[in-house]
Amino acid sequence: MTWPTPDTPLKIGTRGSPLALAQANETRDRLAATAGLPHEAFSVVAIKTTGDRVIDRPLKEIGGKGLFTREIEEALTSGGIDIAVHSMKDMPTEQPPGLILDTYLPREDPHDAFVSLAGGALVDLARGSTVGTSSLRRRAQLLHRRPDLNVVEFRGNVQTRMRKLHEGVADATFLAVAGLNRLGADDIPRRPIPSDEMLPAVAQGAIGIERRAEDHRTAELLAAIHDRRTGELLAAERAYLARLDGSCETPIAGLATIDGDRLRLRGEILRPDGSEAHAAEVAGTIPDGPELGRRLAEELLSRVDAHFFDWRTA
Repeated sequence: MTWPTPDTPLKIGTRGSPLALAQANETRDRLAATAGLPHEAFSVVAIKTTGDRVIDRPLKEIGGKGLFTREIEEALTSGGIDIAVHSMKDMPTEQPPGLILDTYLPREDPHDAFVSLAGGALVDLARGSTVGTSSLRRRAQLLHRRPDLNVVEFRGNVQTRMRKLHEGVADATFLAVAGLNRLGADDIPRRPIPSDEMLPAVAQGAIGIERRAEDHRTAELLAAIHDRRTGELLAAERAYLARLDGSCETPIAGLATIDGDRLRLRGEILRPDGSEAHAAEVAGTIPDGPELGRRLAEELLSRVDAHFFDWRTA
């Protein structure tokens, strides 16, 4: 293979946050190792997205999950980059025409972490405490379990959210364990939350790599770093999300696990104000993952009306 080379590197597109760059660098390192190429044969290109630029408003006010991918995918389509590295929990379930998402790195810990400068767990928070989060899922799950708490908007990367905690904007927040691990942020006090207490976002902890569908030489490079087990887990979770028409405006949680040749998929949907929640699970063989995802979604949808995800007005 004569490409990529230091003179004509493979361009890796990503958001510009420290976590996004860490994920892009992990992708570069894996590609370099499997292809036997120097790091200089790969170039990381940081692209600012709408979701990164607009941080003073809730996501539901400015659009859906495409806020964190649109500009990157436009660069991929136009040839400005060769691949795009994404946090899979940010990804819509359908890709733009001509793009394909079929490569995943090994999944990190998918759980949420409770983060408070005072230490302790969620149960230790005093009544009336303030928790910051920009996630509608986390907001709804928190209010369903602790309606006594006050929830405020908390946009920004890990560093920004920690600064807000130090400034006293909130008493606690939630961060993904995977992100903290990938950043090596051992100095951040955290308490991982078991999935039976707070089910994480669909595909949380997974990194996906998107490419142009007709770019076969890039597909060959990526095939060498694809993690089959992560692909099997996400096939079930994303089929579940797709049937629910999930977006940043819908509080949906889901997690697949594999034990031997069996796949278990758990899901939860909530009203945005946390006043109502429904949970269910399904299990079956690994190849049946996508069908299990659709079946779980149908079960949950059968319990609610068409306006379940609507925001209630005062």
